[in-house]
Amino acid sequence: MTRSNRYYKTTALALSLLALAILPGCMPYSTGPTEVGVRTVKFSFTGNKGVQEEIYAPGATYFFAPFINDWNTFDTRLQNLEMTATKMRGDRPDRDDLLFKTVDGNDISLDVIISYRIDPKMAPMILQKVADSDLRLKENIVRTIARSKPRDIFGELNTEDFYVSEKRDEKARRAVDVLNEILNPYGVIVERVGTGDYRFPPDYQKAIEEKKVADQQAERFKSETRATEEEYLKKVEEAKGDIAKIEAEADGEYERSVIEADAYYEQQQRFAQAIEAEGIADAQGILKMNEALAGAGGPAMVKLQIAEALADKRIIMIPIGGAGIDLRTTDINDMLKLYGLKSLAGSTAQPAPTPPKKPKAPRK
Repeated sequence: MTRSNRYYKTTALALSLLALAILPGCMPYSTGPTEVGVRTVKFSFTGNKGVQEEIYAPGATYFFAPFINDWNTFDTRLQNLEMTATKMRGDRPDRDDLLFKTVDGNDISLDVIISYRIDPKMAPMILQKVADSDLRLKENIVRTIARSKPRDIFGELNTEDFYVSEKRDEKARRAVDVLNEILNPYGVIVERVGTGDYRFPPDYQKAIEEKKVADQQAERFKSETRATEEEYLKKVEEAKGDIAKIEAEADGEYERSVIEADAYYEQQQRFAQAIEAEGIADAQGILKMNEALAGAGGPAMVKLQIAEALADKRIIMIPIGGAGIDLRTTDINDMLKLYGLKSLAGSTAQPAPTPPKKPKAPRK
């Protein structure tokens, strides 16, 4: 056995004895309910030193030899980084809100809450390259980036946009995406960016409030104007309805009058046609009568008609002219008495009515 071999054997035996001496003195290392543990080997016989890739689960206790091992834990629950203007609140005792300018150049301060958590699978990398505790990770990484990027993103809004919650929420969602692009490689996952109160300088805040009051009055005037217009349009529609009703009634009356006039015209036309037909028939009868009278039997027919007319009539012969009676000066009644026809005169002759007396004119 050479001297060098004896040296290596002696060294190995000494280390083995040292390990046997240290092993019984292992110390416990624990993780909380939401923590993961990461072990760092400072000395190893096998040469596997440094941060171990093994991740120790939450809520457990592990035993390692002291001095040659280091132990770090990281909390994986959701954590908040609150930056607010209210003192003694959030992560700083003093004012800690974000100060920046809107895109139209006005100063504004904004309260912001960043909700984030640690990716458990990246705990060894965090310990090796980023931070050795939750506090240092929060202060050196999360806080630094969270105070920078949201300023740029919310600064894209103009002053009026801050009064619109939908626009603030849109920028908050974009801030989540941007922060994750930056922080995910560091083992940090941002779940939410919440916005709180926002403030302007006092003078500008007063001007904004006055403008809001003026805008509200303008909106009220616009509403009243729209209401008046709607009322006017309603009345116009009502008037149109009345006009349409009157027109419909007039059209109906006109149609009824036309129908009645057409019916009356048709009736009168039929009457005229009947009269015309009757007249034509009478004319034709007269024409036939004239033709008959103009013939050889005409005088006989006339005599026959006269005889039929004088049938059953009493005839008295009175001499007239020459030595006879002058009818212009003769009292027919006396003459009838003379002939003994008093009864005939009483039945046929009537005394002339006595004319009424003329009323006297009133005295003046």
